[in-house]
Amino acid sequence: MTGQESSLADAVARLRRAMRRAARAKDPGNTLSVAQLELLSSLAENPGARPSRVARSLHLAPNSVTTLVNGLEKRGMITRAGGDDRRTVSLRLTSEGTKAVRAWQATNDAILSAAVERLHPGWQHLLTAALPALDELVHAIDTVAEPTDEH
Repeated sequence: MTGQESSLADAVARLRRAMRRAARAKDPGNTLSVAQLELLSSLAENPGARPSRVARSLHLAPNSVTTLVNGLEKRGMITRAGGDDRRTVSLRLTSEGTKAVRAWQATNDAILSAAVERLHPGWQHLLTAALPALDELVHAIDTVAEPTDEH
């Protein structure tokens, strides 16, 4: 790993930690764990996904996903459909689950907006100019998580 890659990895890790801390401070009433929020977000992006697909996409053990699903189902945030066979069950967000995802996204949007507003206009401009590169970086990282035949 080059010094530039190491610095970028460190910056991303620090940004993720700062976002989690700020989100918890901004919305202390949110009692969902990061894993639960990730699962809900995954279902928002992939409605009707099977638990096995969720486990693969989040790189979690199937029993961890089962535990998360059971807890979120008890809270009325997701529903299961498809019968008794675990392999055919699909998961969907309820209105409460959708509301939780939107609230989490809104909290994160508000944090980022406020932080960007505090930046010097020159840094704001550079950050805006870097967004296409950051989108490409996210795509490249996604292909590591879920390889495709595109490359």
